[in-house]
Order: sequence, then structure tokens, then C-alpha cells
Amino acid sequence: MQDILFNFISRYVSLTNDEKNAIRSLDLFHSVKKGTILLKEGQKSQNSYFVLKGCIRVYYIINGEEKTTAFYTELDALTPHCVVSKAPSQYYISCIEDTILAVSNADMEAEINCNFPKFESLCRMLSEELLAKQRIDFDEFKTSSPEQRYLNLVQKRPDLIQRVPQHQLASYLGIKPQSLSRLRARILEKSKA
Repeated sequence: MQDILFNFISRYVSLTNDEKNAIRSLDLFHSVKKGTILLKEGQKSQNSYFVLKGCIRVYYIINGEEKTTAFYTELDALTPHCVVSKAPSQYYISCIEDTILAVSNADMEAEINCNFPKFESLCRMLSEELLAKQRIDFDEFKTSSPEQRYLNLVQKRPDLIQRVPQHQLASYLGIKPQSLSRLRARILEKSKA
């Protein structure tokens, strides 16, 4: 698993053997079972996650109904808002599949950044990239119809269609599961015409 992480990092910065050994010395890698809740509403956390294998989901519970806002799969990073704000989380994070994560916390990151300054610039680059991606995703969601959202998902993240339960996928798209079934049927009919 460390090779997956090192290959990802090498896209942004090159690592020396000392830097690789420093990462190896941290207890980063954790296997987590499907269904495990990593963070609950009301909890505080210092953990950030990097998905090496598997899928995690962010969701809120509003009036007893789960509202999925994000899925994180291989090579996606997630720092929950509560880590930065130091306030209790307003949402849940759970594993949809058996997952392997690199889990870090603010203390680990501060130590690595202090000893190896290039990691700070790596974090900045990743943060800027993530912020830009989330802005585009947000704008696309707000300006598109449910059908366009589904087609965008099929184009950009087709793996989610197979990996994620339909009710969670529908919630992520902002529609009910029955509407998703009808939408899929309508798209299939159009493709046959």
C-alpha cells in the first residue's frame, strides 16, 4: 500500500529515501471493514483520510433521512471540516466497501512538514487542486438537471454506478431512488431510439 501512496506523491514532488522512511515510520495504513463509521455527527476528530483502496461516503441525516454529499475512492483525500474548525462534525463518514486508508492527524502532519518542508508545498498543491475540483462539482450540480447530473456521473465516475447502492447514488444526485430508476429507464430508451 505504501507504493500506491509513494506513486501518488511522486506526481507532485520527488521523495528521498529519508522522506520515504519518515512516512513508513508513521502508523498510517489502516484496513477498515465495510459499514464502519469513521466519523459521526457531533464527534470531534483530528483524522484526515487518503483512500488507497475502497470507497467512503460523506452524508448528513436530515429529518431521519440520509443525504449523501460525497464519495471518496482510490487516491482521493478527505480532511473533515471538523478537523480544521475544531468543532463537532455536522456529518457522518462511513465505508461503503472494505477500505484501506492512510490516516493522519494534525500532529503527524506538523512533524513531517517541519522535518521535510516539501510536504507542506505538497499539501498546498493538493488543497488547491481539491478546492478547484469541488468548485467545479458544486457549480455543475447547481446548474444541471438530475438527468445531466447522472450523465456527468456516468462519464466522470462510472465506477460509482456499480460500487454504490442505488439509494445512496440517488441521494447524491439529489433525487429519490424511484426517480433514479425512471431516469435510467428514460436514458436507456433514448439510447435505443
